Amino acid sequence: MKVIENIEGFEKLPYAAVTIGTFDGVHLGHQEILKKVVEEANSNEGKSILITFWPHPRFILKKDADDLKLLSTFKEKVRLLESLGLDYVIKIPFTPKFSNLSADEFVRTILVDQIGTKKLYIGYDHRFGNNREGDIQFLKGQSSKYGYEVFEIPRQDIDDIGISSTKIRNALHEGDIRLSHTLLGRNYSIKGLVVQGEKVGREIGFPTANIQIDKEYKLLPGDGAYAIIAELDGNKFEGMLNIGFKPTVNGSQRTIEAHLFNFDENIYGREITIEFVQSLRKEKKFNSLNELKLQLEKDKAQAIDILK
Repeated sequence: MKVIENIEGFEKLPYAAVTIGTFDGVHLGHQEILKKVVEEANSNEGKSILITFWPHPRFILKKDADDLKLLSTFKEKVRLLESLGLDYVIKIPFTPKFSNLSADEFVRTILVDQIGTKKLYIGYDHRFGNNREGDIQFLKGQSSKYGYEVFEIPRQDIDDIGISSTKIRNALHEGDIRLSHTLLGRNYSIKGLVVQGEKVGREIGFPTANIQIDKEYKLLPGDGAYAIIAELDGNKFEGMLNIGFKPTVNGSQRTIEAHLFNFDENIYGREITIEFVQSLRKEKKFNSLNELKLQLEKDKAQAIDILK
């Protein structure tokens, strides 16, 4: 799979099967759509293409952007897409200038002239172009003029799959890791650097790696304790993690702290990936550090049992 950063340098294809969208999280619903695109391209000796936009359009259009957290960074999205058999991911920078492109200009200059689209797979509710003027009916109306065929992904197909990025975000906000796993088809993960903390965990026998995620827009699950799998330099470790404000010690900032089982290395400044396996409990305030320690021991026993 090739990632095209500059579409102007892309050589027009004789036969391209294409879909368009942000595909945040590349969940099981997205995967079903992309499988159809890949199958269509392969059956006609063509190429399969996903056109996606970065940054997320809502960040540029300022539509509820402050509340938007994403399931995947662009690098994570590319890594997830690589296993699906796509030939190309075309990354179009979403800028204020691009947002003013008319629907007809988008179809003519990008889909037809630059890519060579012959088959287009599009959601029933997808809209594009200046003021979101383009939709499935517009694309169908232009199809004979520009020589492509439109395949609509109907509401029923999407509802039957029952999967959406919004549903996954809501599940993670609630700490419902099991549901997010079911909809994604994998464990949800975050990545960041291990940074200095207050070392309170070490005082009570539970040293933690404090994690600073590398992208502020990356969604964090809701506050609470979780059973996790951590990856460091290609090696995996079982553990547990807390997200929250540490009310027992009057914490003032939201932190991410991972305790890895049977692990005692200095890993400051190293990159760590965390996979969320299951929720253990919501965050709560304890009356003392000793009471917190007793709860952490229970959390560890539960996490070990889960991770078996």
